[in-house]
Amino acid sequence: MDLPNRKHPRLKDYDYSSVGAYFITVCARNKECIFSRITVGRDDPGAPETALSSRGKIVEKYILSIPKAYADITVENYIIMPNHVHILMTINDNAKAVSENYGAPRSSRPTVSSVIGALKRFTNRETGEKLWQTSFYDHIVRDENDFLTRWQYIDKNPAKWYYELR
Repeated sequence: MDLPNRKHPRLKDYDYSSVGAYFITVCARNKECIFSRITVGRDDPGAPETALSSRGKIVEKYILSIPKAYADITVENYIIMPNHVHILMTINDNAKAVSENYGAPRSSRPTVSSVIGALKRFTNRETGEKLWQTSFYDHIVRDENDFLTRWQYIDKNPAKWYYELR
């Protein structure tokens, strides 16, 4: 049986280590709901929020470790949904990657793919499972308005999920 050709998800000839902001979506393997569940908040009745599973807590640990492992990366915002993760991150022009958690020092800034690859690799290793679908979605943030739109999307994603399922 011939399988369809898979479209390459990255922009051809774009340098994904370029200084700027990136919106990333990484999906769970087979889109299984394994990272969190959406609940109505205790502090603000009616405001949906995420309750992380044990796998979701491991994912969060490694998302929060990204800036420690890569001095050039800032995680601006993120959300761990039941079957996917959104990360809004920036690549800065201030230092080289450090080796504490991710291997030998690098001579240049990390790429988006290397950061997400490390996130997937370390979460898979700690859980002992293959958690992720192949590849990921990325969006190169174009300006401040685009950045704010992506930030709000992350913040509103639990409510969108919750109310779509009702």
